[in-house]
Amino acid sequence: MKRKEARLVLEDGTIFEGTAFGALVESSGEAVFNTSLSGYQEVLTDPSYRGQIVVMTYPHIGNYGINDEDGESPKPWLSGFVVRELSPVVSNWRATEDLGSWLARHGIPGIEGVDTRKLTRLLREKGAMTALLTTETLDPAELLRRVKKAPPLVGRDLVREVTRGERFEWTQKGDPMFAPDLGVKPAETPPPHVVAIDYGAKENIFRCLVDAGFRVSVLPSTTTSEEIMKLRPDGVFLSNGPGDPSVLHHEVATIRDILGKTPVFGICLGHQLIGQAIGAKTFKLKFGHHGGNQPVKNLKTGAIEITSQNHGFAVDPDSIPNGVAKVTHINLNDMTCEGLELPTLKAFCVQYHPESAPGPHDSLYLFRQFRELVDAHRGDA
Repeated sequence: MKRKEARLVLEDGTIFEGTAFGALVESSGEAVFNTSLSGYQEVLTDPSYRGQIVVMTYPHIGNYGINDEDGESPKPWLSGFVVRELSPVVSNWRATEDLGSWLARHGIPGIEGVDTRKLTRLLREKGAMTALLTTETLDPAELLRRVKKAPPLVGRDLVREVTRGERFEWTQKGDPMFAPDLGVKPAETPPPHVVAIDYGAKENIFRCLVDAGFRVSVLPSTTTSEEIMKLRPDGVFLSNGPGDPSVLHHEVATIRDILGKTPVFGICLGHQLIGQAIGAKTFKLKFGHHGGNQPVKNLKTGAIEITSQNHGFAVDPDSIPNGVAKVTHINLNDMTCEGLELPTLKAFCVQYHPESAPGPHDSLYLFRQFRELVDAHRGDA
């Protein structure tokens, strides 16, 4: 069967030709590249990619299909998927569906046959750009007109589109086949209770919190500080999420009210929101950090961690008020801030993803560090 032609057009007018797969719909978003060699299902189901068209730098995608275990949320959230070659064969003992059929079922368009090396170099040189993925027209002038009408990522509150709408309890542990032991002993008393604020959380974060010995309640991003503290949590976790952190005024105000009252741990967007809550500013990165092989230096220990990352914004360390927080981690590719510690407020946060999924497990110790912080606070109470 002859497959339909597709086009990917960037806001600078560059057009990439290819073949459509997934849903035959037109979609726009910010084009970013991901350098992971595997783990495309986890990437596709990460709510942090809401509003983005993801380009995989690894050329051969789809060979192990889609399974029921590796999703980081119930569905894909991204605006489109760009690959060099879509595997015509699915071969994995856990696979239940091929990638193209799964994307089509969820209404997500894809394009294959694209020179992803050229596209990645372009995004690296010019920065992330608004893009349009379509099968509806091949006319260059019309393609450019349509992409110029697409909304940019900056200034959009995408958290409200991905946060789970109501409270629930998370009890699932990590699969022992894949999850390393965090080295946390069970609590002698009832397990400490952590409230996780969901800005678009990956589910492996919740599994890691359970593996660290916590009882986990997940609350939507719209929850107020009063509602959170009414639950008398032993700690609060702030999740990853999509979009521009500078527009999340409610979330920042909520965090500002909580800091100092109970231990707090933030990841990715949670890190950026903590930064804003203490008076720091965030800024847009040129092309972001997306992939499972980003080097980060722990300034406290000197250790180098290879990390999983997915963010397009960062905290400006020069804007942090004196004495409130100190930088604990830096990205060795561009020296941007990757971690903060707020000792007097019993809080810390990192810009990257210690839960991996996909990616290495170098940073899992941060969940143990959170447990130790919570235990120490409980002992002082």
